[in-house]
Amino acid sequence: MTGKRKGSVEQVRRELGGRLREVRRAAGLTGRQLAAATGQHFTRVSKIENGVQAPTERDVREWCAACAAADQEADLIAVLRVADSASVESRRESRAGMRRVLGAHTLKQYEKTDLFRIYEHNMIPGLFQTAEYSAAILSFWISFLRAPNDVDQAVAVRMERRQVLQLEGKRFVVVLEEQALRTLFGSAETQVGQLGHLLELMSLPHISLGIIPLMTERTGVGATGFWMFDDSLVALETPTASIQVTQPSELGLYARMFDALQDSAVYGKEARALIVGVLNEIDS
Repeated sequence: MTGKRKGSVEQVRRELGGRLREVRRAAGLTGRQLAAATGQHFTRVSKIENGVQAPTERDVREWCAACAAADQEADLIAVLRVADSASVESRRESRAGMRRVLGAHTLKQYEKTDLFRIYEHNMIPGLFQTAEYSAAILSFWISFLRAPNDVDQAVAVRMERRQVLQLEGKRFVVVLEEQALRTLFGSAETQVGQLGHLLELMSLPHISLGIIPLMTERTGVGATGFWMFDDSLVALETPTASIQVTQPSELGLYARMFDALQDSAVYGKEARALIVGVLNEIDS
């Protein structure tokens, strides 16, 4: 684990410890009293609250029960799971090839999700990419991360995941910034093929695609792209890490942000006109 990633794990652990301390204090308990109520040594309570030692899910449940704070249990366990999964790092995985860099984007996760809410600000989402466009993106990351060149295998993995688009009962609600149409990956021919494919997908009844035009008045601004899998998981990808959010309060914030982004988007004929406009610019 890199020092940077280790630091993020420790930070989440400290934040969790601080929240558990607040729960204890709100209940009017000392560290020794909580330790006695949960059957552990008081020094362990101190280590957990100071982020020195990670609690288990059982610890969190017993802590909340002793403090009559059952309403906070789900959020605290979600934070704990973030800390536990924070050691999974995309850059480390990429040393074995880009086909291994999946994060939440596994076929299993896709198959169990009914509603996909997807926001991307500078690229076309993976599920909607052509093989050529996907290869251009992956080639960039292989070079940037100095990963083994397994672009053909990595593209094949992405193309396999696209089969979820054909499964019954799935819905895809997508919001793109206009910049995503204009960010050129590969050649102009690659971009033309990708935008043409996007137009085809827009005709499918289970796919809703909105585009936020450049220089438009808006009610929300997304700092980065994110995917929502039903109401249970949000996934974000950075150059070095896959971030998965499961904390209920944070999931609610992402849902609100997605709603705000949808309000700023155009759909149907207006969205198609934006895509066709970019295609015309490329051809001119």
